[in-house]
This record gives sequence, C-alpha cells and structure tokens, in this order.
Amino acid sequence: MSTFQNTTTSSVIFLLTGMPGLEAFHTWISIPFCFLYATALSGNSLILFAIVTQPSLHEPMYYFLSMLSTTDLGLSISTLATMLGIFWFNAREISFNACLSQMFFIKLFTVMESSVLLAMAFDRYVAISNPLRYATILTDSRIAQIGVAIVIRGTVMLTPMVALLKRLTFCISHVLHHSYCFHPDVMKLSCTDTRINNAVGLTAMISTVGVDSIIILLSYVLIIRTVLSIASPEERKKAFSTCISHIGAVAIFYIPLISLSFVHRFGKRAPPYVHTMIANTYLLIPPVMNPIIYSVKTKQIRKAMIKVFHSKEIKSQKSRARWLASGHVVS
Repeated sequence: MSTFQNTTTSSVIFLLTGMPGLEAFHTWISIPFCFLYATALSGNSLILFAIVTQPSLHEPMYYFLSMLSTTDLGLSISTLATMLGIFWFNAREISFNACLSQMFFIKLFTVMESSVLLAMAFDRYVAISNPLRYATILTDSRIAQIGVAIVIRGTVMLTPMVALLKRLTFCISHVLHHSYCFHPDVMKLSCTDTRINNAVGLTAMISTVGVDSIIILLSYVLIIRTVLSIASPEERKKAFSTCISHIGAVAIFYIPLISLSFVHRFGKRAPPYVHTMIANTYLLIPPVMNPIIYSVKTKQIRKAMIKVFHSKEIKSQKSRARWLASGHVVS
C-alpha cells in the first residue's frame, strides 16, 4: 500500500528537496547561496536607487534597466524563503496553494525578464537605426505602456497554466525534486492525466520566452546590418559598444534556461544534485550578474553608483560632524 493516498489539492503538502545526497553539508552549501542572494538583492536595489535619484539616468535605456532590476529582485525574492529555509532549518514542507503562488511568481518574473530583454533590444535598435527620432519614439508614456503590457502579458499567459494544476489529484509521493515549486516537477507527481497541463504550459513558454528569443535574434540581425552600413569604423565600434551589456544580459538569461532544459531531457543519468544545482543557479545567475555587467560595461551607471556612494559618504561625515559639535557644546 502506498505511503501517500490520493488526496485533493486543498490538503496536499509537498516536500521540497535541497541537495540530494548532500544533506549533511546544507549549512555549508547555504554560505555561497547567501552570498549570491545578498549580491542580487543589493546590486539590483542599488541600480534602482541610482536610476530613481540621478536625473542623468532618466532616459529610455535606463528605464528599461530599472524594469530588468525589478524583475531580478522579484525572481530572487520568490525563491529566497524556501531555498534558505531548507538549507538552514530543513523546512521542507509547503502547502499546495503556497506552492502554486511561488510557481506563478517564478514563472511570471521569468517571462517578464524575457519581455524586458525584448524591449531593451527594441530600444537598442531604435537608438542605432534611427537616433534622431529616438526620444520621440520612446517617450515616457510609451515606456510606461510597455511596462504595463509586460506585466499583463505574463499574467494572462501564465494564469491558466497554474490554475489548471488545481484540477489534478496527487498520489504515491509528494516529494518535489527542487528547493522551489517547479511546474514540470509538480505535474510528475499527479496521478491524473496531465496532457492538457503539458500542452498549456508548453504553449505559454513558447509564446513568451520562445517568441521573445527569436525576435531578439532578428533585432540583432537588423542592428548588425545597420552598424555595418556606418562608414566610420570608430562610429561602428561606438554604436555596437552600446549593445554589449544587453547581449551579456540576454546570454546569462537564455544559456542557463537552455542548459536546464537539456539536463532535464538528456541528463537522466546525472547525479540528482546536478539537476538541483543547475535549477537553482538558473534562477540566481541573471539577478546576480545583470548588475555586475551593467555596472562594469555602462559608464553612466558606474558614474551614478559612485556618485550615490559619494553622496552617502558626505551625508555620513556631516552627520558625524554635527554629532561631535553637539557633544562638544554639551560638554
């Protein structure tokens, strides 16, 4: 007789998994993950703060970068509690509704990040191919509309995928193979027909992330064609250098995503912790690396962040001076 009986979705409790076979080392494994989370949260928060407070960054390119940092923060926060809860406290249990919520937000921020990268590709194409009309095409109101469309698109495409899981029943085992709720992982535990769920999930991802990747590729074909038509080698280099940060962001988003798909499909003989490690890094690499790439490769962001640090240092010195002066008067 099976350990777990068929249960309705309202009473299901799933068990998340840390690093299979390495449970004794969870405390040590948590150290690099804590460092990655701290880097992702502080880096993206700093970029958002710099863009909001520095008037020189109130331009379309940086508005899109602020959207990217927002989605990266959302992606990091979506997995933070369950991942560190497992490593620190062995807190593996998660209710079905909490699992659905986490799954929805992970997918939503993933699709939103893909959409933002697409918007940024459009921004670079307009800036290079039609610089004189750049400001009139990408106005503040139009950028706001793009931001709202990104959120609506993700919500509309992903709600049916997640809602359809409520019709499933679960049996045999409730043990998930990741430290967060992963859509294919949850479906594998169902003892009902999941063909509709598979079809809806695949359609949602192809029509969002899949379509976005093709359009981004096509946009760079057009960008390269435009850059090559520029007569001056110096101008060609300058035009293409504005795309380097975005190309890096696209690479660190899609390469781990493709790697995870390949490992799930073809890496069945790999140790279980390999699957978990790749699944965890797939969600952490973009939030960690994007602030680093844009800080290193974008001079305006680098200058703005230095200015933010410098202004904080000046304020700290002034506060200290006032405190010392006040103490001197009292004495």
